[in-house]
Amino acid sequence: MPVSPSDLRSLAEPFPADAIEWKPGTTTRDGKKALAMAYLTSRAIMDRLDEVCGPANWRNEFAPGPGGGIVCGLSIIVARDDRHGEWITKWDGAENTDVESVKGGLSNATKRAAVQWGIGRYLYGLPTMWLACESYQKGNKLVWKKWTEQPRLPARFLPNGNPAKEVGTTKSMPFNDPPAMQPRRGSTTRVVRKAGER
Repeated sequence: MPVSPSDLRSLAEPFPADAIEWKPGTTTRDGKKALAMAYLTSRAIMDRLDEVCGPANWRNEFAPGPGGGIVCGLSIIVARDDRHGEWITKWDGAENTDVESVKGGLSNATKRAAVQWGIGRYLYGLPTMWLACESYQKGNKLVWKKWTEQPRLPARFLPNGNPAKEVGTTKSMPFNDPPAMQPRRGSTTRVVRKAGER
């Protein structure tokens, strides 16, 4: 069944605190505090699409990005007024990453295309959070080791305003890595084809 436009609003609903992961964006010069950046994993995005649209009513496709990287087209079959459906695609892209470059590029492009549909977009409205952390020097770079003060989501960024529980990550990540999910200017939306057309 095609997804109704009203059901599409559910894509933008807040996620539970345990679905949110955190990475450091930048650090203070002494390496004792880092900017906490919230993001969703690709799996959390796929689960939301399955829940709202149904597994058979969404798909993604990938293509080389202009000048490198990769773009993802995230398509959902949306009901028209005549109750027939058409595939609507929203595109966004990302550079390949330093670690598992192709997999990282695919994942980041998917996350950015999901933001075009409203999935996780509210996380860009989070207040700035500088939190205590441990880091170490590796060459000329400060490398994050762990949070010593756990990031917490304010209640207004949770479903039904539920109290946030501590959510963190244990993965070491260099501070100068690019954010996992940033909206891009010039992203496009287009109708690909009607349901059943080839």
